[in-house]
Amino acid sequence: MTKPDILDRNIEALKELQRVAWRQLADPSVTPVARRELLDQIRQSGADLRHCLEMTSERARFRARAMADGFGKSRLRFLG
Repeated sequence: MTKPDILDRNIEALKELQRVAWRQLADPSVTPVARRELLDQIRQSGADLRHCLEMTSERARFRARAMADGFGKSRLRFLG
């Protein structure tokens, strides 16, 4: 599995973790201690998600810049 695939899977997992945590937080039967733990989990997963998204954005910028600079162009010359 390639790094972009792993990064995409991590992003999806973090999004799902946030969805579940927010749903649990909305439950009125959640104790104050559990609520604090859920909020900590949401904050931490949010920071992790931001980091993953920044990495994805940086990779996209690098690819776009490399394409604009001609990175990967063939340098072959045909002599006649």
